[in-house]
Amino acid sequence: MYALLLSVIIGLFVAMLFVNIYFRAKVLKVYGVLVRNKVQFGAAHIFNRQKLEEEVLPRYPQFRKEIELFIHHMRYSIQMATVLIVLITAFGAVLMYFR
Repeated sequence: MYALLLSVIIGLFVAMLFVNIYFRAKVLKVYGVLVRNKVQFGAAHIFNRQKLEEEVLPRYPQFRKEIELFIHHMRYSIQMATVLIVLITAFGAVLMYFR
């Protein structure tokens, strides 16, 4: 049981590392396009869709696709990292209990 839990935790940690690298590459690719074209918005715009649509998208209509893709990748990577951290913590707690 101990070896299985340890293997699951190591696998989840590797998965988190892979997800981080994968989404970092995707985010940096789109981010490069936005920076080159001087598209500016803050973290509040990433988490508040209404604020994004009212303040940022009207200013940069030609980069709507890139902005939405960037925000999608950021949100998804945060969600995946959160799930993996919760799973690693849960399995770690179980591992400590059975040790």
